[in-house]
Amino acid sequence: MSQTPLMPKATAVWLVENTSLTFEQIAEFCKLHPLEVRGIADGEVAAGIKGLDPITSGQLTREELERAAKNPSHQLKLAERKVKVPEIKRTKGPRYTPVSKRQDRPNAILWLLRNHPELKDAQIIRLIGTTKTTIAQIRDRTHWNTQQLQPIDPVSLGLTSQIDLDFEVARAAKERPAMVLQNPGSTLLPAEETTAPEPAPSSQPFADMSRPKRQDEEKIDVDSVFAKLKQLKRPADDEDDDGGY
Repeated sequence: MSQTPLMPKATAVWLVENTSLTFEQIAEFCKLHPLEVRGIADGEVAAGIKGLDPITSGQLTREELERAAKNPSHQLKLAERKVKVPEIKRTKGPRYTPVSKRQDRPNAILWLLRNHPELKDAQIIRLIGTTKTTIAQIRDRTHWNTQQLQPIDPVSLGLTSQIDLDFEVARAAKERPAMVLQNPGSTLLPAEETTAPEPAPSSQPFADMSRPKRQDEEKIDVDSVFAKLKQLKRPADDEDDDGGY
């Protein structure tokens, strides 16, 4: 018997909203990362997913839930299923979508692009049976009905199952860390660079940009300048005096 709930993310949403369990307990039970559960509590993850009550679905007993609420170190255990769920066989190619639900596909695509940007176009096509052209139009906001589109969870629309959605998200998450490591800008700087003292500021920060000073350049003597001006002014004054006579 599988030890994972049928709809782990929807179950985690319900447990976060309706119980006082710790993030670690919910993450262990739903096989999620504790940070992902914290994101659900903050409204950053699983936006638009309707919570699934594990008690009414027969996956968890009320006694087991109360026992875990009293003891933070207690790990939840799935209840024995009375009905065996047959294993779902995945088929290659895009999923068939009924005609009555095809008008909801653009809303589901918008939800997937916003909440799971790590998904590839081929994965979205497998989930809801759309085309790469439609995905590109919604991503670039060139779709003919862009102004009326609203992001809606494809599980709630009945376009895919929570199991298939979680499978594709987990598959994309395995490929994402390798892509991040290939980006040299994401690595941390060595301690020698971050802890090295800053170089002392130069006394002449623009010395290299200024022209070299001439050695024969002398300071201007103010007295000599005024003396020359007086000498130039005297002939003009003498001419005025002669003209007055």
